[in-house]
Amino acid sequence: MIDVRSTTEQAVAGNTLRMPDGTTIYYKDWGSGAPVVFSHGWPLSSDAWEDQMFFLASNGYRVIAHDRRGHGRSSQPFDGNDMDTYADDLAELINALDLQGATLVGHSTGGGEVARYIGRHGTARLSGAVLVGAVPPLMLQTPENPLGLPIAAFDDIRSGVQADRSQFFQDLSEAFYGYNRSDAKPSQGVRDAFWRLGMQAGMPAAYLCIKQFSETDFTEDLAKFDIPTLVIHGDDDQIVPIAASARRTAESIIGSRLLVYPGAPHGLATTHKDQLNTDLLEFLRHAADAPTLAPEHL
Repeated sequence: MIDVRSTTEQAVAGNTLRMPDGTTIYYKDWGSGAPVVFSHGWPLSSDAWEDQMFFLASNGYRVIAHDRRGHGRSSQPFDGNDMDTYADDLAELINALDLQGATLVGHSTGGGEVARYIGRHGTARLSGAVLVGAVPPLMLQTPENPLGLPIAAFDDIRSGVQADRSQFFQDLSEAFYGYNRSDAKPSQGVRDAFWRLGMQAGMPAAYLCIKQFSETDFTEDLAKFDIPTLVIHGDDDQIVPIAASARRTAESIIGSRLLVYPGAPHGLATTHKDQLNTDLLEFLRHAADAPTLAPEHL
């Protein structure tokens, strides 16, 4: 029998979406209302956003999150593990679901994905953006970016992933959530969940994505933001230090607002989920009136 469904209907059947190169992207789609689309960090999956998704879906929003290619339940191609393709995959999802007035929320590498999406595809379908612990504008230390991290730091990550990524992810979870601080209250369950999500990623994505989040320069992408933008970062982020990331990003995006969470780690979507949920809801309700911070407040 001939399948007479539209291309879009076929594309979104079963909460998976087939990319032009055949890669299958898994996504979640909960609730109804104005759409909010989440992009996760490395080496995790859309599950990392469940606290925020459940909260916003319970407050009248449609929440969507995908597993980046190579991660989670999406297929694991060797090719396409680059920031342009990640952004294009996001565009395919947004277009297939015909989202209008969407707010994009990206954490860490996902923040880079959001920035590159706007750089390549514009903001016609968007109403706002939120960057949480995000990697833009550039993590790598260069003569023009002296506050960045040296390439040796990322070479160490590559070595750890290649040598024993299971143990590497277990070890990484400690600093990711700030559990190595004297006043922290570590959760073994949270650390186990981080390890589980990391191990769901295929080796190509686990390894090749490191270059993408560390060496991609998002400066030109940030210049194309023309929608209300909220930048959220912990000032004790040991993975993506705030000085070279959020502070510079907020300076680069005209009209953006910077919220600094005192003492918060990189994994603040978990450790500070109630605060983040409240701030996201406030931003979504008042995005059109998002204030501009003066440079001295950035």
